[in-house]
Amino acid sequence: MSLLATKSSLYATFKSLGLLYLFIAYGLFLDGFYIYNITDNAQLYANISMLLVFPIIYFKVNKRSKEHLIAGVLIGFFGEYLFSVLLGMYTYRLENVPHYIPFGHALVYLAVLYFSKAASIIKHRKKIEVFLAIFIFIYASVFLIFKFDVFGFVMTMATLYILRNKPRERLFYLTMYVSVAYLEIIGTSLLCWEWPPIAWDVIPFLPSHNPPSGISLFYFLLDLGCLWVYKKRHKISWLRMKSIRKIREHKTVVTN
Repeated sequence: MSLLATKSSLYATFKSLGLLYLFIAYGLFLDGFYIYNITDNAQLYANISMLLVFPIIYFKVNKRSKEHLIAGVLIGFFGEYLFSVLLGMYTYRLENVPHYIPFGHALVYLAVLYFSKAASIIKHRKKIEVFLAIFIFIYASVFLIFKFDVFGFVMTMATLYILRNKPRERLFYLTMYVSVAYLEIIGTSLLCWEWPPIAWDVIPFLPSHNPPSGISLFYFLLDLGCLWVYKKRHKISWLRMKSIRKIREHKTVVTN
């Protein structure tokens, strides 16, 4: 039974987010302070692990997912050098962009996409969305109150505001928020990278925690980029899908 078609929500969650979270913890541990205090090759080990796992995932998924992975890696490289190197939005341990990071962005995107498209998850979509939205609001509020994370709270509120009229994308982006929060906490706790005490290290009225709670807002640019690339490469299929969607929505309105 495929992940998307399985009737078990637990199976779908584990095969997508569960395995992703385990690999994130493992990969960042290799680049973290426990390992780099032992060897100078910590980041190399993390890079090798990614280069071993990424091809396995790539050759197991369908053609459309392969395109998403490639687009995710390319956009990830561009985004990392823009936000980290040029803008100084955050800084990696060795003040470089680790090779495993852009590939990791692509895997996060794909895992969240598979989770949000699984039939067993869609069946409980509304409940999951409500749970995630409440969790995210509490999470950002805790960071605001106890860590004075104004920057993260502002981005979180912006995310929730944008998603209020995006029912089709809501589950995906709420799940992306939680996934990004997880990897950011792991990465900063292991000292793989660090965020400055204020937004972009230049905006004093936006104090930030390390990491800021709502930083997934910037990851959404990766998601939108992957979607844009796919639409440009498959214009006819995309227009056909939009037409089918409009017909279904019209039938639903008429029926109700």
